[in-house]
Amino acid sequence: MWRSCVSRGLRKAKTAASASRLFSTGSSYTVVDHTYDAVVVGAGGAGLRAAIGLSEHGFNTACITKLFPTRSHTVAAQGGINAALGNMTEDDWRWHMYDTVKGSDWLGDQDSIQYMCREAPKAVIELENYGLPFSRTEDGKIYQRAFGGQSLDFGKGGQAYRCACAADRTGHAMLHTLYGQAMKHNTQFFVEYFALDLLMDNEGTCQGVIALNMEDGTLHRFRATNTILATGGYGRAYFSATSAHTCTGDGNAMVARAGLPLQDLEFVQFHPTGIYGAGCLITEGSRGEGGILRNSEGERFMERYAPTAKDLASRDVVSRSMTMEIREGRGVGPLKDHIYLHLNHLPPEVLKERLPGISETAAIFAGVDVMKEPIPVLPTVHYNMGGIPTNYHGEVVHIKGDDPDAVVPGLMAAGEAACASVHGEKQKPLEKGTGEKTIAWLDRLRNANGSLPTSKIRLNMQRVMQNNAAVFRTQEILEEGCELISKAWKSFHDVKISDRSLIWNSDLIETIELENLLINACITMHSAEARKESRGAHAREDYTTRDDEKWMKHSLGYWENEKVKLAYRPVHMHTLDDGVEPFPPKARVY
Repeated sequence: MWRSCVSRGLRKAKTAASASRLFSTGSSYTVVDHTYDAVVVGAGGAGLRAAIGLSEHGFNTACITKLFPTRSHTVAAQGGINAALGNMTEDDWRWHMYDTVKGSDWLGDQDSIQYMCREAPKAVIELENYGLPFSRTEDGKIYQRAFGGQSLDFGKGGQAYRCACAADRTGHAMLHTLYGQAMKHNTQFFVEYFALDLLMDNEGTCQGVIALNMEDGTLHRFRATNTILATGGYGRAYFSATSAHTCTGDGNAMVARAGLPLQDLEFVQFHPTGIYGAGCLITEGSRGEGGILRNSEGERFMERYAPTAKDLASRDVVSRSMTMEIREGRGVGPLKDHIYLHLNHLPPEVLKERLPGISETAAIFAGVDVMKEPIPVLPTVHYNMGGIPTNYHGEVVHIKGDDPDAVVPGLMAAGEAACASVHGEKQKPLEKGTGEKTIAWLDRLRNANGSLPTSKIRLNMQRVMQNNAAVFRTQEILEEGCELISKAWKSFHDVKISDRSLIWNSDLIETIELENLLINACITMHSAEARKESRGAHAREDYTTRDDEKWMKHSLGYWENEKVKLAYRPVHMHTLDDGVEPFPPKARVY
């Protein structure tokens, strides 16, 4: 039977108006209904900031999270936040915008980039006012370090110092600060609730989400005028990633299952300095403070690849340079398969004050004393630049008729889940049968009785992504990848779940996460195979140059009938206003 309950603003329903109906499988599921002005899915930096903004303006807001908020993956961010504060040198948000457009290899929407760079200083000051304990200069200003891909005076003025930080634990400081603010403004948290699907009506409007309470197995329909997805990336589709095991692209997959596209998933950022063998992140801030990459010959090889920026070139440039050094036999270690990051020439007080976290991480995961020895590092999947397509307001967009920027009513996205290429209203009731399809899908997974454990399918997928959608790509490798990832998806039909319960069923949760990862992985691989050029993080050895005539456009990947369908939408080359002129494409060199 399907029991329907009603609650508003409560973690568990205390008042109920019961109604029942038979569910087609014969299984019994308890469904609890909630109504909010807004629902935020995810409680990392993006989700918490969205929840704070809504709550402090008087909107009745729910924040749904599968983790306790301070365990969200933002806690692992190290380096800092880029903003043209000008605390170390003269700076200008237009210079920041130029660096960002260049960093995107001219695939970024320039209106969105303008908005982000112009507003970034205000956002940092806001965080400071919230109480984030930024590192300070001697005269009390927010300290800013050098970071990769930054310059002054539109690339002509040398290295910028633009990255505001709290030592090398910026994400940790940010997450705890934002959680405190969310509690102050009485955001309603639903902790350890796993969001399963969007609730879409027949007119294409998002009316909320349906989620599983992992504590007691009840299902919850959250009805809201606006739904904001802040669910992070899907780094765990790869074998080696700096991402937490919870980074499974849940929001992306919810959007794909709703028939909406995912944008530019072929652009996967490899961070140059993951600890060899462990994958743990060593922040770019380590190079910003003076760290140097060296090969087996002791050469500071980045001087050959990026003569101006050197070790602070953009992440994709440094990652590819390291890979080329290893390929050509200049890697370090017994297998010559990684590179050394040297910090041992830096003053001990710098390491202690500016890089305490990675000093500890290197000791634990690499057995290295950074004051005496180099850290063994290797490029590792770090960030998903593609995601749910949005405009600069955060509204989710898709192609509708002749409009490539049509807004999906009621749905927004923020943070790593979004691809921006960077109200208290009366709500209509849910349509009859809303959520039934999701419940039937959940029931099928819960009772899956194939021959393959979730872990085996997941490992196969991760190895395919690591081998076939890596730093360098070719047509042959990508075509093979498309075949292999399709086989991995088909094998998911033979998945076996041992635990049939609904209460703290980690077997079921990991299987749902695996489906979410597989959808992201399939769209990533097919989008990469289709893009016949090299641009930014998407580097092809058979199409080594950027092709602006054919490929200055966003990839849109749809998940239809368990297959990937590709479409494209134009890049926004216009800016928001006359405050800055658009930056025309040119060669991207460092």
